[in-house]
Amino acid sequence: MDTTKTSAPLTPEADPAEPKTPAQADRADGSTPAATKADTTKAETDVSTSDTEAPTGEAAGPTDGADDPDDLDGLEEPKERIVGSVGAAASAIVAAGLGLVALSGTWVSRVIAERQTLIGQIESVNATSTEAKIDALYGNAWHLTALVNGVVSTLALLLAVFVLARPAFGVPDRVLPVWIRSVAWAAVALGALGILLFGSMYFDLLLPMPKAAG
Repeated sequence: MDTTKTSAPLTPEADPAEPKTPAQADRADGSTPAATKADTTKAETDVSTSDTEAPTGEAAGPTDGADDPDDLDGLEEPKERIVGSVGAAASAIVAAGLGLVALSGTWVSRVIAERQTLIGQIESVNATSTEAKIDALYGNAWHLTALVNGVVSTLALLLAVFVLARPAFGVPDRVLPVWIRSVAWAAVALGALGILLFGSMYFDLLLPMPKAAG
């Protein structure tokens, strides 16, 4: 009887094969996991979609602004045109000058007054009363001075009013510059003041003729 026993091999027992996930199997093969491929494909799709939609959104922005009815209404509002001609400027300056000269006394009125004084001196020789002599020497000369200066003031007023009213009968939406309107309104004020002052002097409402005593 053979009592020799053959010893069992000492090699370690092989571990039972463990199941591998698809990701681990792909890593072992050196290929990309299926889930990673799907994520990459989805990311590329999102990027391409955003690039395609961006210009559309940008283009829509100006279009919405252009269709705004408020902006269109603002563009349709008429604008006044500030237009100043040489004639209007010259007329306004002349009117203001005439109004100022009339208040200070014109050379024409002074000459006419001196002439009337000379005529009064000649007529005073035949005057029968003191009042008639005063009127012949001074009264007629003063009245003529007031009359001439009043006429000059009236011309200044009429010319200034014409300058201010002229744009209303010309090109629509035409407005004179501010300085021309300012000079014209100054001429209106001077002319109106002259008419009031010299009219009162001519009709003896202001500074009446003096009366002789007794």
